[in-house]
Amino acid sequence: QVQLVESGGGLVQPGGSLRLSCVVSGSIVSIISMGWYRQAPGKERELVALINSIGTTTYADSVKGRFTISRDNAKNTVYLQMNSLGPEDTAVYYCNAVMVLTSRPFRLPYWGQGTQVTVSS
Repeated sequence: QVQLVESGGGLVQPGGSLRLSCVVSGSIVSIISMGWYRQAPGKERELVALINSIGTTTYADSVKGRFTISRDNAKNTVYLQMNSLGPEDTAVYYCNAVMVLTSRPFRLPYWGQGTQVTVSS
């Protein structure tokens, strides 16, 4: 079994900041990549940011320069620092990890339950 537990979402005013965290636990052999996706009402889930095991990052164009993804490999934790938030960032944010587990020795994606981020005055 594996768990991805997100935290840090909430309500913030435009221009504000939030920091999301996602802790991965379970019988993990390796974590290939970790990332954040988001889904706004009526829209498809989209990639926000990814980080691989050596720290290479990828960002959606819409968040470049505002969001920063980082990870602590020792803690199996990924973070998303979100600055200069706007109403367009309102969505449920999902943590994603591509991992190999002892019980499932294949590279598979796993998801957290999601955390709501609402940007509104």
